[in-house]
Amino acid sequence: MRVVTTAQPLDVQPTPLALLLLGREADPKSERGVECPGDLPSPSDPDLVERARAAKEKLGDKVFVLGHHYQRDEVIQFADVTGDSFKLARDAAAKPEAEYIVFCGVHFMAESADILTTDDQKVVLPDLAAGCSMADMATAEQVAECWDVLTEAGVAEQVVPVSYMNSSADIKAFTGKHGGTICTSSNAKRALDWAFEQGEKVLFLPDQHLGRNTAVRDMGMSLDDCVLYNPHKPNGGLTVEELRNAKMILWRGHCSVHGRFSLDSVNDVRERIPGVNVLVHPECKHEVVAAADYVGSTEYIINTLDAAPAGSKWAIGTELNLVRRVANAHPDKEIVFLDKTVCFCSTMNRIDLPHLVWTLESLAEGNLVNQIQVDKETESFAKLALERMLALP
Repeated sequence: MRVVTTAQPLDVQPTPLALLLLGREADPKSERGVECPGDLPSPSDPDLVERARAAKEKLGDKVFVLGHHYQRDEVIQFADVTGDSFKLARDAAAKPEAEYIVFCGVHFMAESADILTTDDQKVVLPDLAAGCSMADMATAEQVAECWDVLTEAGVAEQVVPVSYMNSSADIKAFTGKHGGTICTSSNAKRALDWAFEQGEKVLFLPDQHLGRNTAVRDMGMSLDDCVLYNPHKPNGGLTVEELRNAKMILWRGHCSVHGRFSLDSVNDVRERIPGVNVLVHPECKHEVVAAADYVGSTEYIINTLDAAPAGSKWAIGTELNLVRRVANAHPDKEIVFLDKTVCFCSTMNRIDLPHLVWTLESLAEGNLVNQIQVDKETESFAKLALERMLALP
């Protein structure tokens, strides 16, 4: 065996990525923060619930707590309002008297709330590490490079960007700056109808599945009208001809939770539960959406189950916290998770009771923590894109 030695110690410097993975340093352009100064209460603290109540009561009207549907029950119980990301951002904007907006969700949601609220309001995210894997799949640098590719292919002038609400402030700003609009899972068709009135092609960011499902299922396009732009490949992995022929240029991004549902999941649940209704979110893969009985946004899912007759059977393809909550709310109906494997949104679940208690107690003591601030230029263009969405017919 040959042994190689060196007389000098190796000078190994950790890369920025390694530091991030180790929980050191921070990337200001990333959805996922890693720094959370201060000591958190122990998760086993039996007084957490009472401490949260006391701090919230002390703050009174100065604080407004928003709870996304995917949050844990232990957090949701302290929310003043619940909803999806855009509804919550609008709810925050409608509460100008609240000095602190505590957003129990993920980073891009808190950014949207900061964009839509007044300068006097402070938006707080209980854990800066609560990001969104989908939003992270499209960075400002990657999208700028994509636009250069479209320009070199001679199609940029024909392209209107449409960005999903589940995107960073930088991506929303890019969209606003280039004449595009934002969409939610409930108004994606309206946004695309508007976009195709402005141009011949759409660049849909960052969720490929919502873009594809809306174009094919709701607008009658074919799968051949869609191409997938991969930011990790030269020219997105596409030829100039493919870009020129495409109507929908889909960004290669997806939701880590909804992307796990498969056609096998649908077939399996139909075998196990005869007569079951399959209800899924449009962030699911196209083959899952095509095989489902009902498809719609989080609010649509909740409303559909509220209106469903007693004794009906439902398999739901969305985040588990929500599925469990609606199942508990409707004991007269059989409601199950579509997949056999339990799957929470891991980043959403970073907002737990210890982080919420730490946040509320810090604010009650006059210490502003974990404020989310979007710079003015980014805010201006992002707000323009959001306002275009609000003006959709």
